[in-house]
Amino acid sequence: MFEEAQYFAPVAAQKDGSVVVELSASHPGFADPVYRERRNAIARLALDYQPGTPIPAAEYTEQEHAVWAMVTRELAVKHQKYATAEYLAGAARLGLPQDRIPQLEEVSELLEPLTGFRYRPAAGLVPLREFYGVLADGFFYSTQYVRHHSVPFYTPEPDVIHEVIGHANALAHPRYAALYRLAGQAARRVEGEQALEFVSKVFWFTMEFGVMAEGHELKAYGAGILSSYGEIEEFRGMDIRPLDLAAMGATEYDITKYQDVLFRAESLQHLEDVVGGFWDSCDDDAVARLLATGV
Repeated sequence: MFEEAQYFAPVAAQKDGSVVVELSASHPGFADPVYRERRNAIARLALDYQPGTPIPAAEYTEQEHAVWAMVTRELAVKHQKYATAEYLAGAARLGLPQDRIPQLEEVSELLEPLTGFRYRPAAGLVPLREFYGVLADGFFYSTQYVRHHSVPFYTPEPDVIHEVIGHANALAHPRYAALYRLAGQAARRVEGEQALEFVSKVFWFTMEFGVMAEGHELKAYGAGILSSYGEIEEFRGMDIRPLDLAAMGATEYDITKYQDVLFRAESLQHLEDVVGGFWDSCDDDAVARLLATGV
């Protein structure tokens, strides 16, 4: 996908049936054979998963649980200051464990009664149309691995902390969940790759890195900001622009650094009207017209 899955470490199935996650030399876990083996084993779980069956459990280590607990504790404090009221309400409804990593099946069981969403495990790259398309059916693809313990507040790729703390808390709120579903419907409706990329960019600048006016303050609702210990402290100082579909769909971004261009909704209703309305009815012609206005 253009948004998250493009940046997963490649996963390669070997002739002997084993799975290898190809980490780059700059990855914090590259020189750690234990971590690399863990990544391979966790990727295998996702590859073996059959839709409609329980998600295979990842047997997390005490060290991995400790990373989750540390990041959860620190982010919870920051969320009270920087997260939108709806995100906080979703987090309170969901009630994720703070001292251990929840299994994706457990997250699904907590989430489904609230908004109908369930998780699906991803070993690596999920085709763009598949990743977004299943949102329409109430599914969200997620990794199961955890960032390297040497840098608990940093990950070069989306890990289970990002996928669950960032996204599941938002998916637990019915108004945000409805927007995810509309994004999935849009991804299925459009036919061309350019239109699909446009839909994904709008998702990136909203559900991943969206900010919103709340009273006299700027708050975050995007999962990418709310799962990042560093970025959550910096987003208010970025180039904040008005919510604009044409601009979002034409703006390039780099996932490897803090997002320096963000788009501001004036309220959740504003987000629903502009972005939700676009996803609810967009087609290739509508995207082409928006791209033409952004030239």
